[in-house]
This record gives sequence, C-alpha cells and structure tokens, in this order.
Amino acid sequence: MSTRAAAFDAPGARAEVEEGTAFTPRFDRDGLVACIAVDARDGRVLMLAHMNAESLARTLETGEAWYWSRSRGELWHKGATSGQIQRVVEMRTDCDQDALLITVEVGGDGGCCHTGRRACFYRTVSWDAAAGRAALAPAGA
Repeated sequence: MSTRAAAFDAPGARAEVEEGTAFTPRFDRDGLVACIAVDARDGRVLMLAHMNAESLARTLETGEAWYWSRSRGELWHKGATSGQIQRVVEMRTDCDQDALLITVEVGGDGGCCHTGRRACFYRTVSWDAAAGRAALAPAGA
C-alpha cells in the first residue's frame, strides 16, 4: 500500500468538518478512530474496533473491513482466518469525524466475536444496589 493511499487531509474549520463534503477523519493521539460495525441484515451492533489511517484506507479500497489490533499492534483483516469477512455496505462518520459506523455483511457463519458469538455485546450491565457495584448478565438474543 502506498503512503499516499493511507494519507487523509487534516480536519479543517468546524463548519467544514460538520457540514462539508471532505472526509477528514480525526484520529486520536494514538492515530486511531473508533469504528462500530453493525449487521446489514438486522442492524444489530456486532462489534467496536479501531482503525488507523492504513486500515481505513484498505477498508475503503477493498470494500472489506480492516482494523488496527491494539492488543497485537498490527493490521487486522477481519475474517481473514475465520472466514467471517466483513463486506462493507455503507460507511458513515459522526458529526466531528472522530468515529465511524460501518454496515457490513458478514461471511462464514456470521459470527464476529472471538468468543464464537455473533456479536461482541453479549452481556448487559446493571447496578446491584445491595452489593453496591455493577454486575453482568447474559443479554437476550
């Protein structure tokens, strides 16, 4: 991949970022932008991952989701080993361009979570007043 392909213009004035047509993602101090993936079939939130400039450029170029693995410190082509390739149907950015939302069609068995589940958000968080702390419970299907 060329350096040029991974380069994005710096965000301009607030009005241009919020209302203009230039895609100028705002990467954080680690060079990352958060990306939420949702299922194109039913809108279910599948996962949250991060992209750097190179993974974002590869996603745009290939039409398949590429992320930056913070734990492994490397590019991650989602589904390259599992077969659960995420084909991007649509990509959106939020108002200040510091978060992405991608709608995807998932290959393989449709799973996205490394635990074998369809989605990474499989537990609910609730406040346990008696214990004075938060607790986790399995989420409904």
